[in-house]
Amino acid sequence: MLKGNEKILIVKPSSLGDIVHSLAFLHVIKENFPSIQVHWVVAKGFEDLLIEHPLVEKVIIVDKDKWKRIKNLSHTVKEFSSLKTLLKKEKYDITIDLQGLLRSGLITWFSNSPIKVGFREGREFSPFFYNTVVSASIEQHAVLRYLEIARALGCKINSVKFPLPEDKEPHWLRDYNDYIVVIPNARWQSKNWPIPYFVELVKRLDSHFLIVGSKGDKEVAKKIEEYSEGKATSVAGMTSLRELIAVFKKGTFVITPDTGTMHLAVASGKRVVAIFGPTSHLRTGPFGEGHLVIRSDLSCSPCFKKNCVEHFCMREITPERVYNSISEWRKT
Repeated sequence: MLKGNEKILIVKPSSLGDIVHSLAFLHVIKENFPSIQVHWVVAKGFEDLLIEHPLVEKVIIVDKDKWKRIKNLSHTVKEFSSLKTLLKKEKYDITIDLQGLLRSGLITWFSNSPIKVGFREGREFSPFFYNTVVSASIEQHAVLRYLEIARALGCKINSVKFPLPEDKEPHWLRDYNDYIVVIPNARWQSKNWPIPYFVELVKRLDSHFLIVGSKGDKEVAKKIEEYSEGKATSVAGMTSLRELIAVFKKGTFVITPDTGTMHLAVASGKRVVAIFGPTSHLRTGPFGEGHLVIRSDLSCSPCFKKNCVEHFCMREITPERVYNSISEWRKT
């Protein structure tokens, strides 16, 4: 389907982990059709991963978070109109919606390309906007779902890689060596491991730790730093995505709940220790070999709930269990 075409548009605005997973799709497309131009629609806040990317010719940034607010309705209508005009001018041969939601379906339709591809299992009536649908089970890993579309487009899957833009090492990173990276927070409340558990694990392991995260994670990261008895340093809110890649690359390994930043660590070539409770490691676990996944043994896990009062599944994964698992894993 891609043979003979010159320009494609990938619609994958968010989230961080999903964009990282989609880089495997990008790699396969460019490996099979090196001359094809790739443009990408991405949400504001994630563009750092795609601007100046060697495989992406143009990045189109949308402020989708503002679209959700009723008070911004008039602005949203104007932005959609401008986006529609911009996309039509580009004259794409194929548009591929890897998101599968109403807004991504609309963007795909706005592109006016003759071929509009998306998942048959897309939500919010998004398949209505495609003229070519691909079926891919949601029970398999997200990376493999995206590669099903690449295969449907005529690509051979020779390898799975996550090409990243060049990292940018922050100046303060020169002061740190032989450290373990901790990602303390996930977007879902239910996926978070208790802060006291992180503190206890940090005290047990023989290493220094860098606690990373966004500005919104600074309070949690500071608490771990405060109670770690000098073994941890918070750098939350101090890194761009490309600087975070440099932090991951220099670290020993990464300890994390199920979060998009975990997938960025994997793409950076780092082994991760992933703690899973309410979500499925089969769908969104660290992709590839060599990682350690520690899962809840409760019958209610995974439940896929974003919020949970009891939080049993994460609390039953004790620091002692994680410490013992890491000790054995590091011997391999």
